[in-house]
Amino acid sequence: MCGIVGFTGAAQAAPILLDGLAKLEYRGYDSAGLAVQNAVGKIEVVKAKGRLKVLHEMTDGGNAVPGSCGIGHTRWATHGEPSVVNAHPHYSRDQKIAVVHNGIIENYLEIKERLANRGYKFVSQTDTEVVAQLLDFYYTGESAGDALDAIARMMLHVRGSYALGILFADQPGTLYAVRKDSPLIVGRCENGSIIASDVPALLKYTRTVYYIDNLEIARLTPDSISFFNVDKEPVEHETTTIEWDAEAAEKGGYEHFMMKEIHEQPAAVRDTISPRLKDGKIDLSELALDEEAIRNVRRVYIIGCGSAYHVGMAARYVFESLARLPVEVDVASEFRYRDPVLEQDSLALVISQSGETADTLAALRLCKERGVRTIGIVNVVGSSIAREADATMYTWAGPEISVATTKAYSTQLAACYLLATEFARVRGTLAEGQYENLIAEMEALPDKIEKILADKERIQWFASKYANAKDAFFIGRGLDYAVALEGSLKFKEISYIHSEAFAAGEMKHGPISLVENGTLVVGILTQPDLFEKSVSNMVEVKSRGAFLMGLTTYGNYSIEDTAGFTVYVPKTDPHFATSLAVIPLQLLAYYVSCAKGLDVDKPRNLAKSVTVE
Repeated sequence: MCGIVGFTGAAQAAPILLDGLAKLEYRGYDSAGLAVQNAVGKIEVVKAKGRLKVLHEMTDGGNAVPGSCGIGHTRWATHGEPSVVNAHPHYSRDQKIAVVHNGIIENYLEIKERLANRGYKFVSQTDTEVVAQLLDFYYTGESAGDALDAIARMMLHVRGSYALGILFADQPGTLYAVRKDSPLIVGRCENGSIIASDVPALLKYTRTVYYIDNLEIARLTPDSISFFNVDKEPVEHETTTIEWDAEAAEKGGYEHFMMKEIHEQPAAVRDTISPRLKDGKIDLSELALDEEAIRNVRRVYIIGCGSAYHVGMAARYVFESLARLPVEVDVASEFRYRDPVLEQDSLALVISQSGETADTLAALRLCKERGVRTIGIVNVVGSSIAREADATMYTWAGPEISVATTKAYSTQLAACYLLATEFARVRGTLAEGQYENLIAEMEALPDKIEKILADKERIQWFASKYANAKDAFFIGRGLDYAVALEGSLKFKEISYIHSEAFAAGEMKHGPISLVENGTLVVGILTQPDLFEKSVSNMVEVKSRGAFLMGLTTYGNYSIEDTAGFTVYVPKTDPHFATSLAVIPLQLLAYYVSCAKGLDVDKPRNLAKSVTVE
């Protein structure tokens, strides 16, 4: 989730770019850079690793980079480690084109190979440099066209999501903005035209903006903005007036970062899954794990803390059911101290959003010492776990600001689904046609999450009734128990209400003694073969005075005979139901916290990244 700003007009561009990028710092980043057209027909690029203030100092607040047309960028690494070389903007080979990019180019390796065969050299590890070089090919190559033609042809050959800011050295004062599945906004201001990936960067300069639609191109000059579709046909756009204040704008108009990040989950899950699906198959080449190595795996260890541990609990069911592999799941803080017996020919999946979780990192090192192959599932490129694991699977969730994780959890689940499904294919444990069906169900998850979010007001209403609850229990069987663990953690984290999760069949073995009149019990029932048993467990607690909230899939309407309030989620393959069931539980926790007037994004006593043991 990078930040993009661009300007062309009657003022010096670099100070405006730096100011706009500063308004996007909340999104998180590891490097920053500027590209400005200068007076002698060249594009000058300045980049720095680390905080924006480093770039600010290097350029004397932008004054050392003269020119009135430029683009700026803050980078959150997805391809290639955080470094000056990998920072944006990226040049074409002759430095006549400069590009900044937000998103993921799914087929960049394929394009890179084709261009390399034509003599193109690449200096970075990024997918973005491929865009700059491909533009150069269409702009200056054998069948060269004008800038608009080159951009349109590039769009037809690139797969993935992108928001792009583009400069051509031989087009002074002209800036291009391009969008597919990644936000980009343009506007006219007092002394020129401006683009940004998010509203806060624009508010100081204009509140009247245009939202670029998918597969559209905007051409900006100091005096005008023109829009074109991918066929280079002119497109008309209506302006939108932004009413938000700066603080609200950082949160995309949502009251809290947590709600913004809940709504970013469809895109984050899609960004984690889609680049790893090629020609109808799962591509795990990033892990350097060939089919023979997969077949030789005898046991899987999954290690994490907090929500990452809950991902592991869900992944265990999926791996064992699909790939028929035994799986052990451990809390990282316990794993290293129990002196575990680690088998050869085993694999450890080490899960951490930040890649810096101290206990998880220590567990990774223990596995490596004992000769166990390790795969890190992390969100932060270049983090300690990413560097030290034998291979890394990035989740590409983008920065997560709220302490209570939402989209990082969902993308970690998606990564585990990909691994389990591909392991199952290689090991020959799937029925005919099941592999294709599983992939189709994975691809459908983002749209189904969107459908759940569209019905969030019902959960808000229910949350307002139970904001003063003293206790809450979340129960489920199988995969539903795994999501109960996460739902309970979210609830206690941000509502400060005592909450526990139990395997539903265990209630009668002790926990049911805590149930009294009015106790809130959330029963999760997404697994068809366990539905009736779970209902019977809910009846048991209801007879002791509990108020029941049911969470199940559409069609299971008989639950309304037992539960006082029911939330329905779309049907999916039962192995992937956790990804849908968790969304209403995130919303429940959020709305209860709001009803109590608590600090949703920064709950007491908690930190986003736990880097001490």
